[in-house]
Amino acid sequence: MEQPLLVNVTEEIVRGLVNFLLYGNDYQTFCHCEQCKLDVTAIALNALPPRYVTSPQWRDVVFNEMNTPESLEEINKQIIHAIHIVGRKPKHSK
Repeated sequence: MEQPLLVNVTEEIVRGLVNFLLYGNDYQTFCHCEQCKLDVTAIALNALPPRYVTSPQWRDVVFNEMNTPESLEEINKQIIHAIHIVGRKPKHSK
């Protein structure tokens, strides 16, 4: 029997896209420390609806539902907004 789990699929997607965007060409000068990445992730997640699941099968279903151009556009928009917020006021000194 599989162990039950609790996964926020939105968080999985946001974490992956934050790393993808921050290491892309557009944000090469943005701080890549763990604190800034987590701050960007938290701000974006607070603006997006959570999608919790309790099994790997439902995780795959919800992931596929969220993997649409419209959904990814909104997620990217929130991440980019968060990058700009953190970039203006990072929680650490440079």
